[in-house]
Amino acid sequence: MELDADACYRALTARDPRFDGMFFVGVRTTGIYCRPVCRARTPGRDRCVFFRRPAEAEREGFRACFLCRPELAPGTGPEGALPRLVEAAVRRIEEGALDEGSVDDLAHALGVTGRHLRRALSTELGVTPVAIAQSRRLALAKQLLHDTRLPLTEVAFASGFGSVRRFNAIFRARFGNPPSALRGGRAAERPGDAIALRLDYRPPFAWDSMLSFLGARAIPGVEAVEGGVYRRTVRLGGAVGWVAVTGEPNRPALRASVSLSLAGVLVPLVARLRALFDLDAHPSAIAAHLAHDPLLAPLVERCPGLRVPGAFDGFETAVRAVLGQQVSVRAATTLSGRLALALGDPIEAPHGLTRLFPRPDTLVREEQLAAIGLPGARARTILSLSRAAAAGDLRLERHGDPVVTIERLLALPGIGDWTAQYVAMRVLGSPDAFPAGDLVLRKALGGVSTREALERAESFRPFRAYAAMHLWASLSQGTTS
Repeated sequence: MELDADACYRALTARDPRFDGMFFVGVRTTGIYCRPVCRARTPGRDRCVFFRRPAEAEREGFRACFLCRPELAPGTGPEGALPRLVEAAVRRIEEGALDEGSVDDLAHALGVTGRHLRRALSTELGVTPVAIAQSRRLALAKQLLHDTRLPLTEVAFASGFGSVRRFNAIFRARFGNPPSALRGGRAAERPGDAIALRLDYRPPFAWDSMLSFLGARAIPGVEAVEGGVYRRTVRLGGAVGWVAVTGEPNRPALRASVSLSLAGVLVPLVARLRALFDLDAHPSAIAAHLAHDPLLAPLVERCPGLRVPGAFDGFETAVRAVLGQQVSVRAATTLSGRLALALGDPIEAPHGLTRLFPRPDTLVREEQLAAIGLPGARARTILSLSRAAAAGDLRLERHGDPVVTIERLLALPGIGDWTAQYVAMRVLGSPDAFPAGDLVLRKALGGVSTREALERAESFRPFRAYAAMHLWASLSQGTTS
């Protein structure tokens, strides 16, 4: 889909935050590309050329602006207009898929040939998979150079570059200066016990509501919400550590503090944090659609910027959903804490975090789950879920195919439509997932049946998941997981 250049220029002139990350503007006379919210003087219309993604601007020789920092722009979100294959490929590349594997490996995981994937990306975006990966690596490197005091060697490897020499060469070719020049003479040093990362979003953002939702469901020992801060333990690849996230008071951004032990996995870590907090959503567009419904209109007005909480770890959230079947949020939280304490690996982390959530291949015996007070049927459901995830038959990841994933979830014993839709909503980030059988949703819709809830929700499409969040938030108590 071609960009409307005149509409883009009007958004640029207004510095409209609703369009942040939806397009980028290259200025022909300076060779710089910016976000539409850049505070620099607005260039004349004839000097502007517009791009959907940074990689497209960089392909044409434009360099990233040091004022608005395009590397921090929120992404397009799951409601974008790209074909599913291209969107899935871009997401996986941005999560570091090409740092460890090849384009052919990525294509195989997506069910196509490498040639087909290259052709699809070239047709839709005009760039190659490698160009997208390189753009993302440089963006993270630029962010780390701006915001941290990590040594250049660690910046290079944390950003996904295989060698410091290659990092220096590519950075100089792209920005015209070596990486050290970005620090303006500031010496690199060890940054204490944590790395600070900024995560931008499009306002508004109901941060307190997000924390309330996650806090009620926080797995004891693994997660905690206290004093406006979300904390959790992390296992990514072979790295373990912790992360703490809070809101920025003076800009539309979150601030993440990441343990140094996770420096080598920052690319997938940032992607998971953005998914967890739904930072790439377009809240104004979602609200404008839902506000057409007379029931939702006052709810949207009461809680602007309400997001759909995602999943930092898809398997963890899916297990948590099964534990929440037919019990209260509090009871499910208690069971998940027992599971983590009994079967999760111990970890030393601040603020009372003591466990990593169990991996799929560690949940292998029914007696393990019976010991935490789990009924036999639900224990068998979790074992089936674990085996499917461990074998790769069930991919619980952001932007997976909802139709395929829901079908495979429903094939497992003990998983019905409610659980499958809830997982699609939070784990896959499907904006139109809707657990119509949920008691609280049906109550908020006037005490309707599941069939009636589905019929009533037709007008909420394609944002039924966001409608569900507003309906849940409209009632102070709930039973949903």
